[in-house]
Amino acid sequence: MSKVAWIIFSAIIVVVFGGLIIYSRAANPAVDVGSINTNAIIAASEGSGNIADHVFGKADSKVVFIEYGDFQCPSCGDAHPQIKAVTEEYKDKVAFVFRNFPLTTIHSNARVAAASVEAAGLQGKYWEMNNLVYQSQSEWENLTGTARTDKFAAYAVSLNLNKDTFLKDLSGSAVGKKISFDQAIGKKIGVNATPSFYVNGEKLPEATASAIVQGSTSELKALLDQKLGN
Repeated sequence: MSKVAWIIFSAIIVVVFGGLIIYSRAANPAVDVGSINTNAIIAASEGSGNIADHVFGKADSKVVFIEYGDFQCPSCGDAHPQIKAVTEEYKDKVAFVFRNFPLTTIHSNARVAAASVEAAGLQGKYWEMNNLVYQSQSEWENLTGTARTDKFAAYAVSLNLNKDTFLKDLSGSAVGKKISFDQAIGKKIGVNATPSFYVNGEKLPEATASAIVQGSTSELKALLDQKLGN
């Protein structure tokens, strides 16, 4: 390659990578959550893509149970049946909130899975898709490209969602903002692993979280009963 050609080639590389960096920063802007009460149910805002916390159960409960989860995380998948059972049992007493915390450096499909659940939520099927994505973790965790998109779209169709709308929302700015917002909330309080659980702002002890993953909910239920004054 001649010296002139090399200079031109180098200039193109600089422009391309510079453009990618600018795009990355624009697509993932810094999220300001400094004044937000992370222990309470968070309303929709521009920063969250105008998507509020998803609440299962008694929204005005004095007990707020929050999970920061990654849909591709094996431990989150193992914990899911227990969390589902407990939140169903306490749905008339406790507010359960799920916040996205995809660990994308080790789980390449975690963010698109979260986006699929949020996109379903825009059509009123958040918890249905949340359950389906967790229960089907082994089906999609190793997929890539079109096969991955087709799998999540098939889940949307199975829930009677509008497929075209779902696919549009899947890569839309609102869903992207919501996921980044949840991550910022988690980072603010020091979340660095999934699943992480909080009850009224108090992080569950590691032993209790581990027990949930392994199938036991007795410690979690005892804590919820204590907070409820039972």
